[in-house]
Amino acid sequence: MEETFYSFSAKSLQGKEISMETYRGKVILVVNTASKCGFTPQYEGLEDLNRKYSDKGLVILGFPCNQFGNQEPGSEKEIAEGCLVNYGVSFQMFSKVDVNGSEAHPLFTFLKNKQSGLLGKKIKWNFTKFLIDQKGRPVKRFAPVVEPVKLVGDIEKLLK
Repeated sequence: MEETFYSFSAKSLQGKEISMETYRGKVILVVNTASKCGFTPQYEGLEDLNRKYSDKGLVILGFPCNQFGNQEPGSEKEIAEGCLVNYGVSFQMFSKVDVNGSEAHPLFTFLKNKQSGLLGKKIKWNFTKFLIDQKGRPVKRFAPVVEPVKLVGDIEKLLK
């Protein structure tokens, strides 16, 4: 059987194992995040997308990562509090993961294999975004510099 997005699971910030199967039939945006990054204000834009499109079928999944410049040094509790207090994040956040290297979370290995970036498969920095269609197929990858608001057209196209 072919591996799809739904083949994976990950631990939430609260330590609960969540199967990606939970999100079957939804448009999904997966983002590797960090609390102390120049792109951290994108949490606000991601939350705006979440508020605007969650009832239309969009799900945003945040995966904190400390592999880039040690910009996510905090504990799960600190990450959760920072996301909520500073940005009002209401979308699903997961436990800290690696996105590159031998310890990379299998979900990110899958996403990188399906959607290479400008410079190959490796994720270059925090706030790399992967857009996944309702069938669990990664359809687009966005660089960290791409603001969440710039994803609206692609998201709306998939939600139709």
